[in-house]
Amino acid sequence: MFYRLGTMVPMTILLVTLITLQWELDTSVMSVEEYGRRIIIFTIVLFGVFFISTGVLNRLVSKSIAQPLENMLDAMRKIRDGDYSTRIRVLANDEIGVLGDAGNVMIKGLAEREMLRTTFGKYVTPEIRDEILSGRIPLEGERREATVMFADLRNFTPFVETTPPEEAISGMRAYFTAMHRAIRLHRGLVLQFVGDEIEVVFGVPVHFEDHSDAAVRAALEMRRALKELNRQRSIQGKPAFAHGIGIHAGNVLAGNSGSDEQSAYALIGNTVNVASRIQGLTKELGCDILASQKTIEQLQGSFSMDKEPPRLVKGYSRPIIVYRILDSAPS
Repeated sequence: MFYRLGTMVPMTILLVTLITLQWELDTSVMSVEEYGRRIIIFTIVLFGVFFISTGVLNRLVSKSIAQPLENMLDAMRKIRDGDYSTRIRVLANDEIGVLGDAGNVMIKGLAEREMLRTTFGKYVTPEIRDEILSGRIPLEGERREATVMFADLRNFTPFVETTPPEEAISGMRAYFTAMHRAIRLHRGLVLQFVGDEIEVVFGVPVHFEDHSDAAVRAALEMRRALKELNRQRSIQGKPAFAHGIGIHAGNVLAGNSGSDEQSAYALIGNTVNVASRIQGLTKELGCDILASQKTIEQLQGSFSMDKEPPRLVKGYSRPIIVYRILDSAPS
């Protein structure tokens, strides 16, 4: 409508005026020279009037398009920065307004998706979450080289029996939080918390070369974190925690397990079983961190450790050699 008003109306007025002047022209009253001069003056005045009016009109039209588009671009920039609370201001019901409404629907959908993604990330680690959502984890699983760790609280059953449930839950949550931070500090991924046990993997689903070193460093960090946690519990008059950590490197089958209706990311294979058995050996040997010989062979850094005699573990046919990880940090 604005385009037609800005082009057709001036041309129509000019054409009608010229025809009228020509129709009513009386050569006996007005000379041709005077007639031409009046036509030029009329045209100049008409040009000035419509030049100003169309300028104002074009500015209004430009503003009605450019400003909503600028608002949309500003909203897109905020969304790119993670602000999903922003909304596009819709001031008209034209095509720009329809586009703004569609943009707000899209923003709402993105906000809901981000909320689900964030919530999902609280139940599985962000790396596993992203791999699952991207569809990069095959349903049948994939064989990968990784380092598996199990950590288990000592004397957990007596602790629960002699402690009020609220205090037991609070204590476990504090322990799991401290251990999880130590694990994440060295790129470990917590697969699950089962009772008082933590299952951790290094090197899958996101691969990195020194996953065995990262596992040993994480275990040492967990030792330091537990010492600090026990210091705080001692101040509060609460009993100290103790745990055992077993580490083993090897080939695992990593992928989605569970049913067709509910899946879970899990590791399957002998490596997982051996890591769990090594964790159990910490009770027998009276230490807190044990690593298998294969884990030690893959280490790229230098760690202080003591070799233990070969031992049989439940569910494993051959004796295994484990190393006791000492207090000193890697060089």
